[in-house]
Amino acid sequence: MLPLWSPRLWGAHAVGLLLALAAVGLGVWQFQTWQDHRAARARDITNAAPVPLQDVFGPDDPFPGLDVGRPVTVTGSWVPEGTVYVARESGYWVVTPLAVGGPGEPAIPVVRGTATAPSAAVPQGEVTLTGWLQPGEGTREADPDPSDDVLPQLRIADVIQHVDQDLYGGYVISQQPESGLEPATLAQLPKAGSFTGLRNFLYGLEWWVFGGFAIFLWWRYVQELRSAPAQDAEEDDVPSPV
Repeated sequence: MLPLWSPRLWGAHAVGLLLALAAVGLGVWQFQTWQDHRAARARDITNAAPVPLQDVFGPDDPFPGLDVGRPVTVTGSWVPEGTVYVARESGYWVVTPLAVGGPGEPAIPVVRGTATAPSAAVPQGEVTLTGWLQPGEGTREADPDPSDDVLPQLRIADVIQHVDQDLYGGYVISQQPESGLEPATLAQLPKAGSFTGLRNFLYGLEWWVFGGFAIFLWWRYVQELRSAPAQDAEEDDVPSPV
């Protein structure tokens, strides 16, 4: 039988180690995401002092889970052609992207206020505003008419269909509604499903189970390789028929 650390088995050891480390790392990542969800729900930062949006996250960054509801200040130029209306129980959120820093720059959708119908004056020019930072919604509710400007939810992937530039991975609810619009408040946000954080917890367990299975396969494969020479030798001892 081959020794466990025979050079012939190094390849199997390397593959098994890589699979196990990958599974453990992905499991830890999912558990950390689950902990972030719990921490975000456990604190309320909606009344904190506003900070510049760029100090929280950039256009290419994932949404910072611990900054849900944080007040931020944003300066930029409106992208009027990207205006959409998001259906809410109390009316329609009027949402217009704001190019952070100036025209052509990546934009963040801004909820300018609430209207009773999907129509409102389109803003122009530059503005500086303060609002609450929120992650894009993702209830997977289907848009009954993708050709219009009315959306069932404020999902970034849907909003980006209405603009010709990059969007941030979140949006801002303006604290100062425009003339003719009612304020949009955090209370109008759809309730986050309790399964969202639990799903990350279950994914973490799933990755660790996969890691255990990878170790089991590695052990079985190594044992087969170690016993193969002995089996070959036994076959060589069997006299061939005359």
